[in-house]
Order: sequence, then C-alpha cells, then structure tokens
Amino acid sequence: MTTLKVGDKAPNFEALDQQGNTIKLADYIGKKLVLFFYPKASTPGCTAEACNLRDNYHTFLAKGYEVLGVSADSAKRQQNFITKNELPFPLLADEDKTVINAYGVWGPKKFMGKEYEGIHRATFIIDEKGVLEEVITKVKTKVHTEQILGE
Repeated sequence: MTTLKVGDKAPNFEALDQQGNTIKLADYIGKKLVLFFYPKASTPGCTAEACNLRDNYHTFLAKGYEVLGVSADSAKRQQNFITKNELPFPLLADEDKTVINAYGVWGPKKFMGKEYEGIHRATFIIDEKGVLEEVITKVKTKVHTEQILGE
C-alpha cells in the first residue's frame, strides 16, 4: 500500500480522462483536490463511493475542492460509469497504471481467500500547492464525504 503521507508533495501526473482530455496535477494548482482511487467502475463498492461523492459534489465545490477519480478501467467503461450514475466529475482511464503506481495504490489484495494484484481503494486530499493534506486508506464507501470533510 502507499507510502505517501501527509506533508509529502503529491506525485505529479498526466493522464487521459473518459473523453480523452489530458488532465494533470498542475491543472489543480490553486484549488484543493480530492483524488480518489477505486478498483473497478460499476461494481457495488465503487458505485456507492462515487455516488456519495456525487451527492455531495456541490458541498465540495463550495469548500474549494475539485474531485477526480482514477481506476485502470478503459475510457469507454469510465464514460459508461459516469453516464449511468450521473457523475459530475472526471474519471481518469489509467489503463497503463502510471498514476496508480505513482500513488502506490497497486498491490496484492485478498478477496474470498484468493490473492491477486489490484487497486487498493484510497483517497488523497491535495492542497492548493500540491501537498498531501490527508491520505485515507480505510475508505468507507457510503460515507466517504464525511471522512473527507469531517462533517
């Protein structure tokens, strides 16, 4: 799991979103960023997490936060996830795992007694200067906004 901690400079990234737009960390300088990594679009836990962030999106914006999701899904799968759940924020299609590896969220996982490699659900709160303000590795999908904003 990630070795990044509060106070570290957020790893720089540049990747394509669901529509093929290039998104980079530099785009968010001067804003706070909620960067959330999730294992797979349209699965129950990932849908609960994304919809919780969607339902509170205006609160994030009002507090100066942008929201950006990342998984190794294809752009088409990310777009379907957005359309199906009316997500108002972009999702990076990090198929080559460049951003995922930069944040250290790829690694061994266990599910139903089987071990495999995959994305660990994690959220990084990045401040206006590109420094990690918070690292959440025990994500509660249904109340993730409360974890982030402490409300």
